[in-house]
Amino acid sequence: MHNHSHNHTHGSDNLKTAFFLNFVFSILEIAGGILTNSMAILSDALHDFGDSLAIAIAWYLQKKAASGSDEKFSFGYKRFSLLGALINSIILVVGSVFILSESIPRILSPEETHAPGMLIFSLLGITINGIAVLKLKGAKTLNEKVVSWHLIEDVLGWAAVLVVSIVLLFTDFYILDPILSAVITLYVLYNVVKNLKATSYLFLQGVPSEISLKKVENQLGKATGVKSVHHTHIWSLDGENHVMSVHVVVDTKTNAEKVLETKKSVKEIAKSFDINHVTIEIEFENENCYMKPDTA
Repeated sequence: MHNHSHNHTHGSDNLKTAFFLNFVFSILEIAGGILTNSMAILSDALHDFGDSLAIAIAWYLQKKAASGSDEKFSFGYKRFSLLGALINSIILVVGSVFILSESIPRILSPEETHAPGMLIFSLLGITINGIAVLKLKGAKTLNEKVVSWHLIEDVLGWAAVLVVSIVLLFTDFYILDPILSAVITLYVLYNVVKNLKATSYLFLQGVPSEISLKKVENQLGKATGVKSVHHTHIWSLDGENHVMSVHVVVDTKTNAEKVLETKKSVKEIAKSFDINHVTIEIEFENENCYMKPDTA
């Protein structure tokens, strides 16, 4: 329990650092984009500003996620972390669409940009976003992973700006700036939509992708004293902490000691699938299950 709490605190501190780095740099980018007349830098400034808001939300919800259970949230606040990932992804989708709407007109009508200024800001961008990525290295929750993935994309984007700025030092291919802005945005949008799909799936209590419900049920059927299982439900609180509830049928003559052995066996199997919160309903063979049958 101590280590788990420490991990949440560590993750919250990392998000805090990533927020301040992103926010300060986005302010610098706005000034730099105006001075260099670079659509790629201005687009990234707006993107980073959106990121800062998203990271701030993620930071707050990550801290909230570390809170224990109470009368309002009996499972605790871990799911708030997932909410942060969902909000983060939606903000990035909206921001990407806006950036595309600004970049496309520039492709049709290119404007001169200040290449030396772009070069300086690209180096700053790689350095600052690189530091933020390192702070979130080894992210565990989906909330942190969404933030980390986008910061990695920012580093790649700034690397591309660096290459374009070097080209513009020797040529007047100014159309490269808005084209780069559009390409980076489409790449980011593609990955954000994938993250949004994964987050929405977990938010709707889908079975975690790394777990096979059929395999879990097959293994549970082999547990000590188990005749059969039904009403098996598996979901995730935040992409890291998985939960399972299951009805286990045992022999009519099973005594209390054997029931405890069965429960222990079921929990060990669940643990092997990285499921750390298990609720077991024990039913005897001659007992009717009063829950409605699961429907397809």
